[in-house]
Amino acid sequence: MRERGPPGERDPETLLEFGVVNLDKPAGPSAHQVTAWVRDMAGVDRAAHGGTLDPKVTGCLPILTGTATRAAQVFDDSRKGYISVLELHGPTPSDFESTLAEFEGPLYQKPPRKSAVVRQLRVRTIHRLDALETEERRALLDIECESGTYIRKLCHDLGLALGTGAHMGDLRRSKTGTFDDSTLVTLQDLADGLAFWQEDEDSELLREVVQPAERALEHLPKLTVAPSAAREIAEGAPVYAPGVIEADLDDATEGDLIACYTPDGAAVCLGYLVGDPDAESGEVVELERVLV
Repeated sequence: MRERGPPGERDPETLLEFGVVNLDKPAGPSAHQVTAWVRDMAGVDRAAHGGTLDPKVTGCLPILTGTATRAAQVFDDSRKGYISVLELHGPTPSDFESTLAEFEGPLYQKPPRKSAVVRQLRVRTIHRLDALETEERRALLDIECESGTYIRKLCHDLGLALGTGAHMGDLRRSKTGTFDDSTLVTLQDLADGLAFWQEDEDSELLREVVQPAERALEHLPKLTVAPSAAREIAEGAPVYAPGVIEADLDDATEGDLIACYTPDGAAVCLGYLVGDPDAESGEVVELERVLV
């Protein structure tokens, strides 16, 4: 097992091989294309994004680089935040605010015809739906929702409920899980960080753009395991109780996804909680993804 060392002390090559970029996706290219650009710019074999965005949509697109792509599943169920323009087909009704409130909670949605998933009716939860600004035929919406929610469909359904008809205008993603628009970087920022490092061996700017991939795992319950246990996990062994040094599981229950770390904070694996870390023996975590 090649140890990466503490997240804050890694050299640029190691950082790029196990990193995450909170990218401000530009309008035009697809999320897949932007991710490929990041992969090629960083000089790594693989990269994976945290939730697709249509070409016209901008905003928060976390991209995992190198070995960190093994952890891409942590974005599957992450909440998303959006800022959307709702284009009404008539004047804003007087019951606009109360109608918005009715859309908070679980909603039935069928994916649009152009989507890449099977068009089956499914339930998605709207955690928050607020109007930031309104004018005669427009509203600026702040939305927090379950992963997989179609904002275009939400805007269409809002129009039906309001009796005016409506469609989605501009759309920007403001949040993906614990990543939000307060720390976004651009493709140009990444290019500049790489250039300064490669030309001057000054990696400070690069470290501002590329974060250790552990940043994408920090919302998960965690276990700290002994270095000897980490070496066994790297070879595919489960996490056993004697190898656990510390448990920070909060309200985690059996079957929950958790992350395991070495004492210096380096991620070792993702797995599912199956036993008691305070027990004297037995399996505690069933491996899902080895990250070293």
